[in-house]
Amino acid sequence: MPIPKRLAWLTCALFVSTVLAQKTLWNGPEAYLGQTPPGETPIVFAPGLLADRPLFPMGRVAWSADGTEYYYAVNDSWTSGADAKIMEARYRKHHWEKATVVALGFLSPTLSADGKTLYMRRILKGSSMNNVWRSQRSGHGWGPPKPFLEESYGVYDYMPTASGRAYVGSKANAEDETNGITYAYSVLTMADGKASVTSLGQPLNEPGFNGDLYVAQDESYMIVSARETKDYDSQLYISFRRPDGTWREPVSLGAKINEGLAHRWGQYVTPDGKYLFYTHGTSEKDCTVFWVRFDTLLARLRPKES
Repeated sequence: MPIPKRLAWLTCALFVSTVLAQKTLWNGPEAYLGQTPPGETPIVFAPGLLADRPLFPMGRVAWSADGTEYYYAVNDSWTSGADAKIMEARYRKHHWEKATVVALGFLSPTLSADGKTLYMRRILKGSSMNNVWRSQRSGHGWGPPKPFLEESYGVYDYMPTASGRAYVGSKANAEDETNGITYAYSVLTMADGKASVTSLGQPLNEPGFNGDLYVAQDESYMIVSARETKDYDSQLYISFRRPDGTWREPVSLGAKINEGLAHRWGQYVTPDGKYLFYTHGTSEKDCTVFWVRFDTLLARLRPKES
């Protein structure tokens, strides 16, 4: 039976409206779960909206390229993954739907460059640093998580980039160990289905643990948790990649982000490049995800010379 012309027109108009809304969501009032964006002073993201105590948002988050999907992890502990789960909030039919569970027992949701794969870290006793799992898009959802990497060395905070290279926190090499480095920011490559890691050395790595990171998709910069204390308090620093592939001395993201002792990790920059998300807490009682305007800060910190 033919569709009446008026109904066909309305259907087409609604489809076009939906597509345009999704393409421009970053610049509209519905962007970022409808939250009022911050300036260059960090604030809590979506307070009271994403979890109820004792659960709290923690670790790295992820946004789809069009801004219509938000992935985050919740947990009730820094040391146990028994209640950890990855959540997804979706913008559909002109509103944000209630968040749903994507995976139980996992943290660190990370989307591939094409948005078709969701990587995550499984929390198991004694092995939460050396594994990466992944789910593939299936219709309007995700398939069950399946093992992707499980190594004898660390593949912590796995971060894929557009080039096909990935970055991780991993084992220190002999030179690292000489310099007091116990865990190193490293590049991970795949060949014939096998992974290998290469430490990025100094000055990117400093004495102690180097594991929490975010790398821009074009690999032009890396945000790292630095100056880490024995109690894992840290600050957020940024390093820029030179044309020859080496990394510059990391510099602080500034006093507004790094004021006071606290755990700072899970750093992530939104696909539109405007905001930095990261987890901040002095204990599990106040741990949550913060966000802050980042593009203007990045422009000021980026080296003028090549």
